[in-house]
Amino acid sequence: MALGTNTGGGGVGAGTEVPALSGAPLLGSLHDLKSDSLGTYLRAQQRHGDVVRVSAGPPGMRADLYCVFSPEGVQQVLASEAANFRKDNAFYQEVRESFGNGLLTSQDEDYLRQRRLVQPLFTRRRVDGYAGAVAAETASVVTAWEEALDGVVDVSDEMTHLALRAVARILFGTDVEATAEVVARCFPVITEYVLRRGYSPANIPRSWPTPGNRRAAAAMDELYGVCDRIIGQRRRAGADASGEDLLTLLAAARSPDDGGFDAAELRDQVLIFLLAGHETTATSLCFALHLLARHPEQQDRAREEITRVLGGRPAQARDLERLPYLSQVVKEAMRLYPAAPVIGRKAVAATRIGGHAVPAGADVILAPWVTHRRPEHWPDPDRFDPERFTPEAEAGRPRYAWFPFGGGPRACIGQHFSMLESVVALAMILRAYSFEAVDTEIPVGAGITLRTEGPARCRIRRLDGPVGPR
Repeated sequence: MALGTNTGGGGVGAGTEVPALSGAPLLGSLHDLKSDSLGTYLRAQQRHGDVVRVSAGPPGMRADLYCVFSPEGVQQVLASEAANFRKDNAFYQEVRESFGNGLLTSQDEDYLRQRRLVQPLFTRRRVDGYAGAVAAETASVVTAWEEALDGVVDVSDEMTHLALRAVARILFGTDVEATAEVVARCFPVITEYVLRRGYSPANIPRSWPTPGNRRAAAAMDELYGVCDRIIGQRRRAGADASGEDLLTLLAAARSPDDGGFDAAELRDQVLIFLLAGHETTATSLCFALHLLARHPEQQDRAREEITRVLGGRPAQARDLERLPYLSQVVKEAMRLYPAAPVIGRKAVAATRIGGHAVPAGADVILAPWVTHRRPEHWPDPDRFDPERFTPEAEAGRPRYAWFPFGGGPRACIGQHFSMLESVVALAMILRAYSFEAVDTEIPVGAGITLRTEGPARCRIRRLDGPVGPR
């Protein structure tokens, strides 16, 4: 998570002092956050409880991060007091400057206007119409695996490829080939740049011609260029456009009160959808497959359900409710490996969380990675157990014990799409292949989204039956 400026000043109000995680005398927990932020936050909770202050950076530039780990505290930040916690920290500013002011990063009236224009395009009925694009891209991947060297695939790389092509097809329709290759090449350069600046206590201006700035600028220019070209084509087509891809629908979105998106705003939405729409789902698919590869009994149970429900036909949107165990597998994968493992906000006014005083201007950290492992809500928390997500089990937990899609007024607009894509893709993949883990443990780290820091290889074996749509 990004570091900001010192949060001194402002009224604090009544409340006990927030316990602090001990760190190095000079840099506090800066090294720990850079090398293993997820482990640092988990250690902070285990040692000090629901609200913990983590300090990082040299004197004069030190940041105090107020970490909130309880479901009740998370609900306060994301929902009941959401207006007091804004996306004003340094990390979101870096994302905003690189990927635009779309739904993920915009605030206030900008966000409300964008949400009103975009919401009709993410109704359940509209999203269900994207299942065919997901199925088509999944079928291509599954067919390609027949040529896998030694029957081994890296599910991290493969699911990133699948999710990117699926979201590019949904966004751009027939222009998928032109965009997917550019995104795959440019996104890693830009995201590393955002992370490096987000973790730094101080940054040089982006305009300075350093090698890092120039590499990032070149990647952004190429990415923006391909988006602008396709957007220009759609806008010139105007009323004659007949496509049903999401970009065409975004270009046509308008209302008497909100108008429509101009070309720059369209690009911002597209870039955010590309970022949030492929990296998050790729993470869920990767870890769902890898967890099943390590747990053959659960893999067999999921496949039995898939075979019973689908028979030989392609997976469809209506199958989401007919595959409850597979949906539980996805949710449990999201619990153990949330695509957004850390969420940041900045407090506008002083408040209390869990009885602790949080000052105005404080950088507030929520960590699904930690909250999803609270043993009072998740017994034996590191164990993979899809039964945790039966309707009865879900009803017995606090609402924010599990929040992979955020929550409150800024909950992810694409959460139904993410679940639909994950279930459709997994159903087709598991019907075609069995999986056995080659790499039994996968090191992970917190980037803009959760990312693997090593291979996630599985040995696959082709099963009898259809691969995908005919």
